[in-house]
Amino acid sequence: MDLIKEHWKKEDIEKFQNYILSFSKGEEKGLWEQRIINTKLPCIAVPSPIIKKITNEISKGNFLEFLDLWIWENFSNTSINGGLICKIKDFDLMMKYLTKYSNKIDNWASCDLLKFNINEKNKVQFFDLSQNLIKSEKPFVRRLGVIILFKFIDDENYIEKIFNTLNSFENEKEYYVNMASAWLFAECFTKQRDKTINFLSSHKLNKFTINKGIQKCRDSFRVSKEDKEMLLKYKK
Repeated sequence: MDLIKEHWKKEDIEKFQNYILSFSKGEEKGLWEQRIINTKLPCIAVPSPIIKKITNEISKGNFLEFLDLWIWENFSNTSINGGLICKIKDFDLMMKYLTKYSNKIDNWASCDLLKFNINEKNKVQFFDLSQNLIKSEKPFVRRLGVIILFKFIDDENYIEKIFNTLNSFENEKEYYVNMASAWLFAECFTKQRDKTINFLSSHKLNKFTINKGIQKCRDSFRVSKEDKEMLLKYKK
């Protein structure tokens, strides 16, 4: 199927759906994928490299018209939509599609697959976006806000702001938000060790997040044996 189109029409949807279904690894694999992702959407188990290739091909044409079709019948569709949204260079235009996308997603993978091109020109906009997302009532929108912060860990100007954001989840109850926060904490420790140790002296992380974050550090080959032992004193 030709995926590099000048125009996408509603008549193309059925043909496109049959095309991606031709790459499916089967119903059993799809059910396994659905359990792992924990989504209500059907899963057709199309391998990630193929999804990426299809997304890249569509992006060479008028991919905004493809997005406007808003094909959402299965998780593979979601992955393609998310990948295309990340290719929109204009921040305000990207936000138009991301807002619709983020309010519809129902699983962790749909958050984590978004790979934004964050650079010096748009860094402030993306950080502000993160802060707005974490205020959402929807758990996967909040998780997306946390995921964006991974791009800021190496920046000395933002590390303390990341710690402040982590503290704001003191009373968080949602598993997938807490897991993202624990993962973010562990990455901060591996990349900003000294500052993260200072953060530990007065942090407000809830019991699940701090204990899971420490566990992730202790499981990491990037953390020394001495630090793994030291971190145990901070467990709740």
